[in-house]
Amino acid sequence: MYIDKTVLNRTVTVCPYLNPFKLKGPNSREMNSSDVNFSLLQNQPNVPAEFFWPEKDVAPSEGDLDLPIIDLSGFLNGNEAETQLAAKAVREACMAHGTFLVVNHGFKSGLAEKALEISSLFFGLSKDEKLKAYRIPGNISGYTAGHSQRFSSNLPWNETLTLAFKKGPPHVVEEFLTSRLGNHRQEIGQVFQEFCDAMNGLIMDLMKLLGISMGLKDRTYYRRFFEDGSGIFRCNYYPPCKQPEKALGVGPHNDPTAITVLLQDDVVGLEVFAGDRWQTVRPRPGALVVNVGDTFMALSNGNYKSCYHRAVVNKEKVRRSLVFFSCPREDKTIVPPPELVEGKEASRQYPDFTWAQLQKFTQSGYRVDNTTLHNFSSWLVSNSDKKST
Repeated sequence: MYIDKTVLNRTVTVCPYLNPFKLKGPNSREMNSSDVNFSLLQNQPNVPAEFFWPEKDVAPSEGDLDLPIIDLSGFLNGNEAETQLAAKAVREACMAHGTFLVVNHGFKSGLAEKALEISSLFFGLSKDEKLKAYRIPGNISGYTAGHSQRFSSNLPWNETLTLAFKKGPPHVVEEFLTSRLGNHRQEIGQVFQEFCDAMNGLIMDLMKLLGISMGLKDRTYYRRFFEDGSGIFRCNYYPPCKQPEKALGVGPHNDPTAITVLLQDDVVGLEVFAGDRWQTVRPRPGALVVNVGDTFMALSNGNYKSCYHRAVVNKEKVRRSLVFFSCPREDKTIVPPPELVEGKEASRQYPDFTWAQLQKFTQSGYRVDNTTLHNFSSWLVSNSDKKST
């Protein structure tokens, strides 16, 4: 039996495996919400139907995707010949499917491993302790399980900790976690803050490399565009699933953000749709995955493809990943460099928009997929036409 519970003036479906709880909200207001209990689910013989995905979305991988492994050391050290080789590999990958791997990315030794270790520490906390960091609907930062706040079917088989990032001071990641979890869990916030700072620095370097790869006269165009931007950091935890052929950790989608950098553990799970089939991106020691998102596809005037990807789950093993999404300043107009739209054959592929507009579109009930940017653009043009008449 299903019952409805109102959460912040919105209705969500509460299923038997969702645990209602009360959470102190702004101004000490109590709010009712719900959260998937994966410990309970894993003891059941079958996965509930709410976690089933359509057959086309769970079609099995047809092999490994051959991605370029781009060594960033020469680029970061100012070697022009190696920079051009890296830029060429980036261009080819971004025009083909929108994803590539990077190594020698400049992270402090041991930082990536420590961040994965800390993510295991957080998700290994008791349910009550994790819920201290619960994401209040309407906010970015916080803990969720199964995204049951937003959807009632095709639920993802995962737990997430999502944290808004802005280059500090203040150190917003550390402050949020310490304020929610307490000083005795300060290490979680400290490590994630350091990891986010490193990810943001890498994003800035990648933005310059992307500009070079597109042959821009101003190599720093994209880097400067994102210097006053923000980020979203997400820790993903995918519990073992008894029916992995029916469920997904994350459904097929394109990231609406600009550039995504992903750290995988050693369990296979990331898959990219390329060459008209799903292909596996196997974890490689020391490597980070870089995906193009919808916002950067618009900034490239469609020259670079937004990466269509998903996360599959494992029958026996836990999988973890740490993801950093780069975002421009909310009110900055997304417009490609002039040289990408000049000339007789070039034309604008997408209308002007701001990250705030796209983010609102994706958070207002629309479920991101591989047509998000197209549908958003159509919606934007339609609304603009209505206002002008």
